[in-house]
Amino acid sequence: MCTGRPAPAARWPSVATVSYTTIDLQIEDGTAVIWLDRPEKLNAFNGAMVTDLLDAFERTDNDDDVRVVIVTGRGRGFCAGADLSGGARTFDYGRATLAGRAPRDTGGLVALRIFRSTKPVIAAINGPAVGIGATMTLPMDIRLMAEGARMGFVFGARGIVPDAASSWFLPRLVGVSRALEWCLTARLLPAAEVFEAGLVRSVHPDTEVLAAARALAGEIATSVAPVSASITRQMMWRMLGASHPMEAHRVDSLAIWKTGRLADSAEGIDAFMLKRPARWGLRPSVDTPEWDPWWVEPPYEA
Repeated sequence: MCTGRPAPAARWPSVATVSYTTIDLQIEDGTAVIWLDRPEKLNAFNGAMVTDLLDAFERTDNDDDVRVVIVTGRGRGFCAGADLSGGARTFDYGRATLAGRAPRDTGGLVALRIFRSTKPVIAAINGPAVGIGATMTLPMDIRLMAEGARMGFVFGARGIVPDAASSWFLPRLVGVSRALEWCLTARLLPAAEVFEAGLVRSVHPDTEVLAAARALAGEIATSVAPVSASITRQMMWRMLGASHPMEAHRVDSLAIWKTGRLADSAEGIDAFMLKRPARWGLRPSVDTPEWDPWWVEPPYEA
């Protein structure tokens, strides 16, 4: 637990790039951009992309120079859904089991990892986002969409059911009636309809969606203490499942007590009083207070 120390000036590397098989990770000025990078396949989702995305989010969590993560697609698509090059048996896992349990949905592994992110996550939906391409954005905190993009929860039209824990996320974001309509019709949704439902924050010309996401990321990176952002993100998401506001009150009270004793609290007040930019010094990877109770991911028991 950190008890506080003087806050140094922000120190961000100019540019850092990590290349994977199916994605690229670029870090600049406190923002990490994860590019889904299979443009010849409209960034279709496959097993390698699962591994790459899980590793990328580990990296961004562990890198305290990263304040915000943006996910976008290379080329004209965001993500066209599961790679169907395996043909009719793409979703047939046969009798495969793990210790007597059903094989885990790989989209769900990615969604749950994004859910656990210690950094705010923005989706810059630059083109078609279909199937897992749509559902992987649901645990992201803010979604921006290009005017020409389409989104589709098309699972029923492929003879399967929604993935990536979207039966938990989607009704909470747009309401159960709208979620069911979108899944039961499996139609492609224009950006205007997705915006009207409140799933995306804003719609932009196709060539401007990433720039808008970067501008928003920059505002988050400079305005809010990174430890505060990390805790706030988890509080908001986790309380969606709370049975009574008293659960939130307990967590709020404990979190305010813990963070109020740290150096960033004094720095935030000092910056406000002196009308100067804050110089946040605490790092989520080592300075996030530990306390009980906090949240532990339940085991997979299908």
